[in-house]
Amino acid sequence: MGQPSRVMPAVPAKVSVFSYPLHLVDNAPEWLLMQQRSGRGQHVVTLNSEMVMLAERTPRFAELLRQADLVIPDGSGVILYLKLHGLSVKRQPGIEFAEALLKLASESDHHNRVFFYGAAPGVAEMVAIRWQAKLPNLKVVGVESGYHDANTEAELIRRLERLQPNIIFVALGVPRQEYWIQDHRHVCPTAIWVGVGGSFDIWAGQKQRAPKLFRNLHLEWLYRLYQEPWRWRRMLALPQFAWKALVSRLYGR
Repeated sequence: MGQPSRVMPAVPAKVSVFSYPLHLVDNAPEWLLMQQRSGRGQHVVTLNSEMVMLAERTPRFAELLRQADLVIPDGSGVILYLKLHGLSVKRQPGIEFAEALLKLASESDHHNRVFFYGAAPGVAEMVAIRWQAKLPNLKVVGVESGYHDANTEAELIRRLERLQPNIIFVALGVPRQEYWIQDHRHVCPTAIWVGVGGSFDIWAGQKQRAPKLFRNLHLEWLYRLYQEPWRWRRMLALPQFAWKALVSRLYGR
């Protein structure tokens, strides 16, 4: 008996957070793989309030968000904004989205090839080993640290051009990873490119993700601040975003 047919994912609906696009789709990984098989490369951004506030003061990043192929709701602040405007949307944490994409890729008959780029030396290698153990059918075609010189960078570009991975995870932190994808996606024009921030460190066991209670209470940011207190200046974007979201609701902007 053959495998049961899957329902084709709907075309993502587009809403906005302030003036930045956000796409709503029930099964983003499946939709992305469908686009990739059709030869349409995708740049995925997992949007949170810190990124929105960065866009508000950085024209280049604002334009990048508007040009991204798929922007999914990652941060709790984004969910709050949508709720204030009458939309009840489920949060899609970037790490969970990336894990779902890996699992679906490993089950695909198209043998999707995956490349892990970023994080400290040795971390991407550990990520590849652990995912290969979890998903034996996953085809990892390469890894590269995020710490290297110009010569290694040039060699990385040549490797990607030669290998043509189907899925490329980039863990360089926001906004460096998004800029890097924007500048280099032409090298693998049909690939799915995803910036995954600190996911490599969690997958490799270098750091722990927030306990489920924190996640359920939308306090994952607080646990991350506990782990990385140096981030406190960046976290100031959260109350700024919340205030701006409230004003936009009250005054219809």
